[in-house]
Amino acid sequence: MAADMRLPIIRKPVSLLTSASDRKDLVVPGDVITSDTGFMRGHGTYMDDEKLTASVAGEVERVDKLICVRPLKTRFNGEVGDVVVGRITEVQQKRWKVETNSRLDSVLLLSSVNLPGGELRRRSAEDELTMREYLQEGDLISAEVQSVFSDGALLLHTRSLKYGKLGQGVLVQISPSLIKRQKTHFHNLPCGASIILGNNGFVWLYPTPGHQEEEAGGFYTSLEPVSLSDREVISRLRNCLLALAAHKVQLYDTSVLYCYESSLIHQVKDILKPEVMEEIVMLTQQKLIEQEG
Repeated sequence: MAADMRLPIIRKPVSLLTSASDRKDLVVPGDVITSDTGFMRGHGTYMDDEKLTASVAGEVERVDKLICVRPLKTRFNGEVGDVVVGRITEVQQKRWKVETNSRLDSVLLLSSVNLPGGELRRRSAEDELTMREYLQEGDLISAEVQSVFSDGALLLHTRSLKYGKLGQGVLVQISPSLIKRQKTHFHNLPCGASIILGNNGFVWLYPTPGHQEEEAGGFYTSLEPVSLSDREVISRLRNCLLALAAHKVQLYDTSVLYCYESSLIHQVKDILKPEVMEEIVMLTQQKLIEQEG
């Protein structure tokens, strides 16, 4: 029987002096941001002996005279227009409750979804009785943030045909701070799979569909068997996402694709080994630097 043995290696000493001097905008709780009294106190800060001090670990953001600290690891704070991937947790009267990795459950109203067939009409009592035929507990959906309630809860909608119920695929959960904001978060990758990069840290990987039924109104999900090659591509992408997230690399279509290409010399199961993960991420970062340069 073949056995895979990995021996311990000496950890390379890393000097933190250079990185600390380069990143003066990173603070930990208790760090003094400024002693100038002309600035206004924002989120993640407090006054201590007339000095503005950080109360969370994160990145300092300055907007005119307002200073706040954006935490590097936090729950999802949604904004209008954000693309999210969520899971239905409860069916209520004329609404669904959705788990979106935020502090409170998000709300999807019955009037904010497309009816099957794309009908445009007022929602009736019959629609309310058949809500579980559209979406039920445990279903995964992609949606957009329509508005934010005063308590921070999110109001979602799936009125566009690109949103709706998700079919066969893999869900990967990472920190929302690692998702790069872009114009579009739906990508068909040339490797044969598609990806939805939710702003809330939920990433959905699925086989690229050949054609979509527009008449389904966002509720059509293909239940055909997924081929072995597609499953291998999705598994490789999933491990690449975990590798990039472990090394705190921002996730967007280019970084995911470069990481996928760098991992092709390894087997899928070997990508999550620490030494292989470090090698793949280093190659990905080099490609990103070359592209920017």
